[in-house]
Amino acid sequence: MAHIIVVGNEKGGSGKSTTSMHVATALSRMGHRVGVLDLDLRQKTLGRYVENRMKFSEREGLELPSPRYTDLPEIDPADLVEGENIFDQRLSAAIALLEPESDFILIDCPGSHTRLSQVAHSLADTLITPLNDSFVDFDLLAKVDSDGQNILGPSVYSEMVWHARQLRAQAGLEPIDWIVVRNRLGAQQMLNKQKMGSALDKLARRIGFRHVPGFSERVIFRELFPRGLTLLDLREVGVKRLNISNVAARQELRELLKAIALPGVEVSI
Repeated sequence: MAHIIVVGNEKGGSGKSTTSMHVATALSRMGHRVGVLDLDLRQKTLGRYVENRMKFSEREGLELPSPRYTDLPEIDPADLVEGENIFDQRLSAAIALLEPESDFILIDCPGSHTRLSQVAHSLADTLITPLNDSFVDFDLLAKVDSDGQNILGPSVYSEMVWHARQLRAQAGLEPIDWIVVRNRLGAQQMLNKQKMGSALDKLARRIGFRHVPGFSERVIFRELFPRGLTLLDLREVGVKRLNISNVAARQELRELLKAIALPGVEVSI
C-alpha cells in the first residue's frame, strides 16, 4: 500500500502548498511514484501548482519529474448508502485511483477545519504541519501564557490530530508520525526563535510530535509558482549559477527530507 503523507494546518499562509509541492517533486526526482491530492476544493493551490508545471514543461519541451495529480472524483448522491458521507466517498475513490501506481500519496489540506481534512488526518502515516515561526501560529497547537513560557493546554488543531490518532488506534493502524515544520524562520529575532523553540520542545513532549526547521522567508518561492517549478528544477530551466540564497534554500529542502525520514527514502537530491 502507498504511504500516505498529509500536509495539514488549520491556518492559511503557513506554506502548506509550497512544502507539499517540494516534497512531492523531490520524491519524484528520487525515482518514487507520487500521487497528490488537493483537498482545498475552492482555492486548489497545489492543484494549480501542478497544472502550471505541466503547462510550462509542455511549452518548453522539458520532461521534469513530477507527481501525478488528480481531482476528487464526483459521486452521485443517489449511489450513497444511508449514513455514508459524500466527501468520505470522494476521498476514498481518489486514493483508490492513485494507490495502484503510487509509492507515496501526498494530501494537501485546506487552511480550515473541514470534513475532508478531518478524514485525511486519520489516514496519515506521516503528518507534516508547516507552522510560521510565530506565537500567532503556535496558538493553533496550544494555548500559552502571556510570556510564552508555559503551556496552558492543547488547542483546536492538536485536539483534531489526537482524535485522528484515536481512530487509527481503534482500526489497528500504526501511529501517525507527526512532524511540525517551522517555516519562515528569520535571520533576526533570536529571542522569538528561542522562545518558540522552547515552547515547541515542551509541547512535543506533551502531545507527541517532532519539530524541525523548514524554509526561511525567500522571494524565490513566489517566483517559482507561476511556472510550477521547485528549487530542484532551476538548472534544468537554464539557471547556470545559483545564488547564495537559492543554494541555502536547496539545502533547507534536503535537510527537511532527511528529518521527515520517510520509509524507503534515501535522500539524494
